Amino acid sequence: MQELIQAAFADRTLLKEEKYEQAVRSVIEAVDKGQLRVAEPVAGGWQVNEWVKQAILMYFGIQKMKTWNVEPFEFYDKMDLKKGYEALGVRAVPHAVARYGAYIAPNVVLMPSYVNIGAYVGEGTMVDTWATVGSCAQIGKDVHLSGGVGIGGVLEPLQAAPVIIEDGCFIGSRCIVVEGVHIEKEAVLGANVVLTQSTKIIDVSGAEPVEYKGRVPARSVVIPGSYTKSFPAGDYQVSCALIIGQRKASTDLKTSLNDALRDFNVSV
Repeated sequence: MQELIQAAFADRTLLKEEKYEQAVRSVIEAVDKGQLRVAEPVAGGWQVNEWVKQAILMYFGIQKMKTWNVEPFEFYDKMDLKKGYEALGVRAVPHAVARYGAYIAPNVVLMPSYVNIGAYVGEGTMVDTWATVGSCAQIGKDVHLSGGVGIGGVLEPLQAAPVIIEDGCFIGSRCIVVEGVHIEKEAVLGANVVLTQSTKIIDVSGAEPVEYKGRVPARSVVIPGSYTKSFPAGDYQVSCALIIGQRKASTDLKTSLNDALRDFNVSV
């Protein structure tokens, strides 16, 4: 399938041939079932599968617009929605919406929320009320995306890594994580943390600050912060994120997601 997808992406006229169109549809079905991923863990890091992104982009092109009527609402779109939650072992609360082509693992809970095509949501994860999981975002097992969390999506550029939230993370209310930021295993973000590729992530838990960008180290406890930056018009405060400590190994994993924040007197 990879060869067919890459050939069709280079020459879109090939999509008029059944074998190329079927290859695109087969890839989306495999992504929907978790058999293929836009990005996957490999030895030493994560690998982005650009050709899977190519298939998703072409899928938009071959799908036809159609109308859905769910009285009194009407929708007009190209993408089908995910179905069969009971068989998948997924709890989907009204008005949870996931697009076909997003993988939702067993024991996931979808509160009224949105999961876009190409995303991967691991087993036991909670996608809380009004949280959004953008296209191709990779969410691990036993993650809690709290109310109003915004996980950014990415389709282009093809080589760009999606947002990655590894196993056991807690993402606090109204956090925003975009531009392929990588949150490593069991990290905890307090409410309102905003992370982009240019956001400074400063570890202030030791004698000297240590700065990161685009990555939150495993088991870090992170809160919003600011630092002073000079501009032609004067000195102003610029947002950053502060690592204020580490999750305690002695704390039970199931309760530490909330307790780790309370230990530091930080809002959930």
